[in-house]
Amino acid sequence: MSLTRSLLIAAALLLAGTAYATEVSMAGGSVGFSTPDGWVSIMETQGDPEVRVFQVPDPSPTAASSLARVTVTVKQISDLAAFEQYVANARERAKSLTGYQAAGNPYGPNSYAYTASENGAPYRYSERYWFANNHAIQLRCARPASSQAGAAWAASFDKGCDTVAASLAR
Repeated sequence: MSLTRSLLIAAALLLAGTAYATEVSMAGGSVGFSTPDGWVSIMETQGDPEVRVFQVPDPSPTAASSLARVTVTVKQISDLAAFEQYVANARERAKSLTGYQAAGNPYGPNSYAYTASENGAPYRYSERYWFANNHAIQLRCARPASSQAGAAWAASFDKGCDTVAASLAR
């Protein structure tokens, strides 16, 4: 059996056991958002914090060594000061990543973009934060800085992140 065929079979088996997401509810229904069709829910935790992770499929060979993903984390907090501390702690964790380079806050207040290395490969990250219903909400989008899928795939990934952000900001 060829390596390509083996990889295709493995991918098909992996996808057979995963769920595709569209409408997502977290924190007992107090936080909801929509994801683009085709994103694969790959991890979900309950409790506090509650986390959902989605893989954004990369159709190129780049995907064999990288994982493009979007994570939504919801943590119960008491007030605005606790939210500000939550954001500050998350930023400090980001700054500790190998090769961290800030890229500004392109989406306004409580948003940050940066690059860092992941398994030796350059990644582009964007993080956005909201305080709603006594919850800190973090949207973290992480993708390879370049993919063999090309600029159209990267633009589609970024547009998907914007879609999730828009639905979280409602």
